Amino acid sequence: MTSTRRQVLSQGAAIAGVASAGFLASNASAQTSKLRVGLMLPYTGTFAQLGVAIENGFRMALNEQGDKLGGREVEFFKVDDESEPAKGIENANKLVQRDKVDVIIGTVHSGVQMGIQKVARDSGVLSIIPNAGLHAATRSLCAPNVFRTSFTNGQPTQALGPVLLAKGQKKVVWISWKYAAGDESLEGFKAGFVSGGGTIVKELGLPFPNVEFQALLTEIASLKPDAVVCFFSGGGAVKFLKDYAAAGLKGKIPLYGSGFLTEGVLDATGTAAEGVMTTLHYADSLNTPRNKAFRLAYVKTYKLQPDVFAVQGYDAGLLLIKGANAVKGDFTKKVDLYKAMEGAVIDSPRGKWTMSKAHNPIQDIYLRVVEGKENKVLSIAAKALADSGAGCKMG
Repeated sequence: MTSTRRQVLSQGAAIAGVASAGFLASNASAQTSKLRVGLMLPYTGTFAQLGVAIENGFRMALNEQGDKLGGREVEFFKVDDESEPAKGIENANKLVQRDKVDVIIGTVHSGVQMGIQKVARDSGVLSIIPNAGLHAATRSLCAPNVFRTSFTNGQPTQALGPVLLAKGQKKVVWISWKYAAGDESLEGFKAGFVSGGGTIVKELGLPFPNVEFQALLTEIASLKPDAVVCFFSGGGAVKFLKDYAAAGLKGKIPLYGSGFLTEGVLDATGTAAEGVMTTLHYADSLNTPRNKAFRLAYVKTYKLQPDVFAVQGYDAGLLLIKGANAVKGDFTKKVDLYKAMEGAVIDSPRGKWTMSKAHNPIQDIYLRVVEGKENKVLSIAAKALADSGAGCKMG
């Protein structure tokens, strides 16, 4: 695509007999024009609140730079991806072909991300993933121009395995929805639990987004495991936590989960979530100057409390700033741009993190317990945890 543009410029300039002057004029124009940033996020439907939080965090990072990237002003182009995988490729192409964006920031839903991934790999446009945890994005479908600032689905639960083993809870039941995020969370948990000598006595699943848990909870009661480990989020997590308590299992069989089990739902769960332990790469209550300053600034700017999604959006902004500053806003210098992003140390509210060779965060995962309306940090469950990046071949 770039070479074709160069050929056209060169040929046109040669006809006019001023090749070098034409190139210089073109280059100067590129540097004074605005950088075009595409936001492909859910703004309607189940994940709308997440999309807004990500955009808020991203814009806040840029605001700290005077709303510039590498000295260049920024123009935004937005597409509501509606969390609809069938529209993923079409929507990403709107940003690339119609709006000619320099970078795509998106998205939340892993199914939609598959569409962005294809367009990014085909077109070469820079893509930063601020949430979607699908393994393929930084494993088999990795690419030099695709970076993630969130997590892989397996990272939080991989850190959970050693926590249970240290407590002597060696026989557990796993329960989740049967879809990619649930399956990949289970894969992560096995890597941290089974490899350390633990046994999953039963894997229970139900179709997404089914929330008829009663029969499965009855089975859990009869199996009498040392603990139950799960992956649920959103409304499904609220229902599971309430049903678990109502079935009389709370207080009898300890419940653990990927941190999304108790993220953003504690107002709705009442006392059902009390005492539940989870692992995640962020917690609101992280007692660091960096996190406190971020939370204060976010509340002041948006009159809302930030969550893990706002942090991931903010970090997407910090990563892009690192790259843009390194090339002084010239996104045609792709090798230098990507090198700067690959080598970045992100001073995040979650704690400092670096980028893996497959372009996924190497980050601390925290053990948290629900106390009242808060996920209280107990310890670092895993220090500088990296996803395996299995199957990633950059080329």
